[in-house]
Amino acid sequence: MNISFDDFSKVEMKMGKVIAADLVEGSEKLIRYDVDFGPEIGKRQILSGIAKWYKPEDLVGKTLPFVVNLEPRMIMGLESQGMLIATDSVDGAASLLVPDKDVMPGTGVK
Repeated sequence: MNISFDDFSKVEMKMGKVIAADLVEGSEKLIRYDVDFGPEIGKRQILSGIAKWYKPEDLVGKTLPFVVNLEPRMIMGLESQGMLIATDSVDGAASLLVPDKDVMPGTGVK
């Protein structure tokens, strides 16, 4: 399915620094993050299903790309206020997209 450039331009992606992360109780795949998006957006809670491949403590301190303008969504009783952007590796595992240089939280993804 193709979308127009105008539709794509509505997606707001920002770099966020994971400042805390833990497993979601009762779930085998969900991790809950506290993410700092800098002074413009502030801190948000985001959930993603990557616990099969990553431990929460390994994510703390990483700066990663997130979609920040999705409607909040309730997942297992917790509000997720964005979405982590990741990809699949050749073996099917989740793979994080990590910048190769220092990036400030809140920087836009182009």
